[in-house]
Amino acid sequence: MAEHERSGLHGVNDPEQIRQQIEEYLRSHPDQGEESPGGVERGEQQADLDLVIRGRQILTTAGVVAREVGIRDGRIVAIEPLGSGLTAASTVDLADDETLIPGLVDTHVHVNEPGRTEWEGFASATKAAAAGGVTTIIDMPLNSIPSTVNVPALQLKRLCARPQAFVDIGFWGGAVPGNLGELRSLHDEGVFGFKCFLLFSGVDEFPQLDPEEVEDYLAELATYDAVLIVHAENSRAIDRAPKAEGDEYLRFLGSRPRGAENLAIAELVERVRWTGSRAHILHLSSSDALPMIRSAKADGLRLTVETCPHYLTLFAEEIPNGATAYKCCPPIREVANRELLWEALLDGTIDDIASDHSPSTLELKDLENGDFGVAWGGIASVQLGLSLIWTEARRRGLGLEQVVEWMATKPAQRVGLPAKGKLALGYDADLAVFAPDQAFVVDAAKLHHKNPLTPYQGKTLSGMVRRTFVRGREVDYTEPHGQLLRRGQV
Repeated sequence: MAEHERSGLHGVNDPEQIRQQIEEYLRSHPDQGEESPGGVERGEQQADLDLVIRGRQILTTAGVVAREVGIRDGRIVAIEPLGSGLTAASTVDLADDETLIPGLVDTHVHVNEPGRTEWEGFASATKAAAAGGVTTIIDMPLNSIPSTVNVPALQLKRLCARPQAFVDIGFWGGAVPGNLGELRSLHDEGVFGFKCFLLFSGVDEFPQLDPEEVEDYLAELATYDAVLIVHAENSRAIDRAPKAEGDEYLRFLGSRPRGAENLAIAELVERVRWTGSRAHILHLSSSDALPMIRSAKADGLRLTVETCPHYLTLFAEEIPNGATAYKCCPPIREVANRELLWEALLDGTIDDIASDHSPSTLELKDLENGDFGVAWGGIASVQLGLSLIWTEARRRGLGLEQVVEWMATKPAQRVGLPAKGKLALGYDADLAVFAPDQAFVVDAAKLHHKNPLTPYQGKTLSGMVRRTFVRGREVDYTEPHGQLLRRGQV
């Protein structure tokens, strides 16, 4: 392959072309500021606290307790016993069936803006996040055009996101052939790490790394302790598998075998061992890989792992033929596989849960023909993740505290957001009012993401998010007030 074809920086990712796009954007948006507002403005007549939330069920680091939570300038500044009489400019009294929880941190969201906003955009994605109790998302470097593989592309994405953010947004950078020299500048600009694919990503502008390149990129990132996050499926194993053609789900499942995932993870583990770098395995679906992950962690390798709601709540045996709403990569596997993933969450082999919210247009899902070989692979679930996991967790006798640990606390710790993921003093007042016993039936037409399609259509779930607060301000789905985040930001 010619060098320019391996570059990853040609065409739509060319920095000069992107700078021209930025200039055009600024000309058409003359009021676009350089940064988001810093917080809530306070008048002289305001009370000492901006907001107090009172309730009998407040999920703090001490468990679910009766408390009053005081908020000032977007931070939690007081947590007192219920009845302490904290006063503020505004007060919220929780209903008896409501629990106040920390806002979730979803570290795997494909927003697709700019370039593919017919798939998803920042306004629709962050509204969906807020409606699901997610107060922070980290945006993936694809499937936007351009991909976030250099600083100009990051700047353009931030310009697009800033006026549309209903929740806080951070950004991953991309690791593609030819952009090794761009990684440090992206790191210095505050991306949370770098994503790579080990096989075709699905879009031409985000090419894959081969195993030798992965080692080079890991070695580079180790010099400034940045993390490589990896879509781990081996391209050669996929090439040799049966092709996904037609409407039979089991044929599609056979086209993305566990062996492809296992092999890619094995190769990644050894390269992490050789380079001493940090790596994160995205959307783990194959339970076969769990023993080698356990071994790598026992050896002290700096390896973390996520899985997703669809792998924990769905299973291959129940997926109808032609139901391309269920198509994702890696695929949803068998029920026995699902049970082993739950065991790995409970023993800490899998660190946390992220949505891998990856929407597309309805046309790209090939709904009319139901051809799994043609349909786009991705599930849009950022709004439903909490309810999905809570419904399954409570069936297994697990508490809400454990779900919040997997979906808020641990993700925030993993990506380095020290003020997110807990309801505790000094933390951002990112909060969700959650009714754990309220049941609802999923209706795609009522979800906020742009294209009304979900494999959960018609399913009854437990747990409804009734209100969401980002830095102490309630999300009203009209006025966006989320902020843009940088790695290491305090």
